[in-house]
Amino acid sequence: QLQFVESGGGSVQPGGSLRLSCVASGFSFSDMDIGWFRQAPGKEREGISCLANLTGRIYYHDSVKGRFIISRDKAKMTLYLQMNSLEPEDTAAYFCAVRRQLAFEPLCTVDDYEYWGRGIQVTVSS
Repeated sequence: QLQFVESGGGSVQPGGSLRLSCVASGFSFSDMDIGWFRQAPGKEREGISCLANLTGRIYYHDSVKGRFIISRDKAKMTLYLQMNSLEPEDTAAYFCAVRRQLAFEPLCTVDDYEYWGRGIQVTVSS
């Protein structure tokens, strides 16, 4: 059974940092493409960072480029999103996700991903 445990969210002031973690179990995490998505109230869910397992190539949405870093520890079955210089516009529910269909490029579209965490809230405000 596929399972995800997300942690590290919460409230932070603008300019602050948070580190999201997503611990996976029940599948071969090391063979998956991975991604982080977010959804703000009233908006579509969007891919913010994804990693292609075959090549190691990484995609960042323009809105987070230079501020967020995606990584994973295959031995620990954990996906991370380091978020720096947070802005109010980063406020959203954040979701980790994986896909079995491996690609050379870091696909980061919602429809490409099969398995999802339940989401964790990040709120950036003064």
